Amino acid sequence: MRELLEAVAAGELSPAAAEAELQGYVVGEAGRFDAAREHRRGIPEAILAEGKHPEQVVELAGTAVETTDRAIVTRATDDHVAALESRFEPADSEYAIERRRSTLLVRSPAYEPPSLAATVGIVTAGTADEPIADEAQVICEDAGATVDRIHDIGVAALDRVLDQVDRLRSADVLIVLAGREGALPTVIAGLVDTPVIGVPISSGYGHGGDGEAALAGLLQSCTVLSVVNVDAGFVAGGQAALIARAITDASDSRDDSRCVGD
Repeated sequence: MRELLEAVAAGELSPAAAEAELQGYVVGEAGRFDAAREHRRGIPEAILAEGKHPEQVVELAGTAVETTDRAIVTRATDDHVAALESRFEPADSEYAIERRRSTLLVRSPAYEPPSLAATVGIVTAGTADEPIADEAQVICEDAGATVDRIHDIGVAALDRVLDQVDRLRSADVLIVLAGREGALPTVIAGLVDTPVIGVPISSGYGHGGDGEAALAGLLQSCTVLSVVNVDAGFVAGGQAALIARAITDASDSRDDSRCVGD
């Protein structure tokens, strides 16, 4: 405690960072930011911009950067993006903003990205799936995984899937997104021996076109896979990142065992 107080007094640590060290979270006008989630859960808290004013998103992003050296913002509108760029991208700023459509990653100069010895394949059935795939990709890349994106291989033309079987099988874990009836994750799960996370997408026509049909189809999959909620790119990315980290940890343990044996 005394070391924290001395660091704050010396200007080496901000009050928000000290609060995060003591309580695990920081309280601001826009709400609480769970700065300890990454250490507790393995996946950092993301800031859902949807339903928040741009000023609230900027405040939470500032707290995230201050306490964890980066901020992940999902479902951002153009107004959110403009406010974030105004805060973190002035001419003399050392911050970096990476944007994938409605998902942003803001990094401070102190941020050191991790590296995992695992590849996550992210597969889309069609173009409508891309924004949710972006959300999953940012989470996986933030965790340090290599991402292989395979675009537009929906089952309406099965040859498009079969042409990519070698790439699909080379991934350590797959996130597969599909709207309509949600068939693509089920088909792919029957072709590979790696974990498949299915993401139903809210695209389609008429009854069930809001993702309900895709979700029901994935839940009734004849092949073995895991399913997240409709449009839940962040959750799918988080699950894949945890699997990728477990694969890396297992590989490192085996290497250590060999060194001891040698």
